[in-house]
Amino acid sequence: QVQLVESGGGLVQPGGSLRLSCAASGFTLDSGVIGWFRQAPGKEREAISCISNSDGSTFYADSVQGRFTVSRDNAKNTVYLQMNSLRPDDTAVYYCAAGTRLRMSWKVAILSPRSYDFWGQGTQVTVSS
Repeated sequence: QVQLVESGGGLVQPGGSLRLSCAASGFTLDSGVIGWFRQAPGKEREAISCISNSDGSTFYADSVQGRFTVSRDNAKNTVYLQMNSLRPDDTAVYYCAAGTRLRMSWKVAILSPRSYDFWGQGTQVTVSS
């Protein structure tokens, strides 16, 4: 059974940091793309970062470029999202998703939630003083 489980969310003050984890089971992270998405209340789910499982290439949305870093640990079958310099507008539910047939070169497809086969349950990140 394929499963993605996120963890690491919580409440943090502006300027603080959090690291989200996405642990995969039922398949190995050796192909396709892992995407990180977020959805704030009343807004659409947006792609913020992706990482290729084959070569480690990455993508970042402009809104998080320079503040967030995506990485992977193949031995643990886990992908991470390190989030620094957090701002109140980063408040959202964060999801990881696996696109088993995606390629990073498909620049439009990797941004679309419909391109992903499996989703985690989401983890809440709240940035507030």
